[in-house]
Amino acid sequence: MPLAPNATLVLASSSRSRQALLDRLQLPYQCQSPDIDETPLPHETPEALVHRLSLSKAHAVAEFFPAHCIIGSDQIALFEGEVLGKPHTAERACANLKRFSGQRVSFLTGLALVDTRQQRHQVHIETFDVVFRTLRDAEIERYVALEQPLDSAGSFRMEGLGITLFERLEGRDPNALIGLPLIALCDMLRQAGMDPLGTA
Repeated sequence: MPLAPNATLVLASSSRSRQALLDRLQLPYQCQSPDIDETPLPHETPEALVHRLSLSKAHAVAEFFPAHCIIGSDQIALFEGEVLGKPHTAERACANLKRFSGQRVSFLTGLALVDTRQQRHQVHIETFDVVFRTLRDAEIERYVALEQPLDSAGSFRMEGLGITLFERLEGRDPNALIGLPLIALCDMLRQAGMDPLGTA
């Protein structure tokens, strides 16, 4: 099991989806949930927002781990210029998906790696687009009832039945839709000397 109390890699998240993704790299790690205010700043661009929040999450945890590499991640959905957060209610999730029917929704995922061993950090922003197929109201309501995607930006869960809503996916790393861009993370870990395929 990758979760290990003495690991030098820390995931600043309590998300089971992000943990499941990080498990794939087969590196021992531990989790610590960050406590930060995620409210956007006045006139903050979407890119600046996910950059700031992913780094803030890692820094919030860093004080407890002075000799570790801490992963922070944050995601937003963009539709017609509007930043969409978590729907929190079934009604709002259904309303979002009705708006998305036949349309393109863009996702920005901020990824930060703070190395408290060397007082360095890296930040990357991964973009990914989803094109929804034309959805019937009954499909939307059944999907939301079955999966309850109330805490997911975009009102769907890519790792579950969300895949049934799409016409196509456009981007480098579909893992970004689940909340942790693994291709970019692997590059960051290699730069920090924690190559998942390394022999050291």
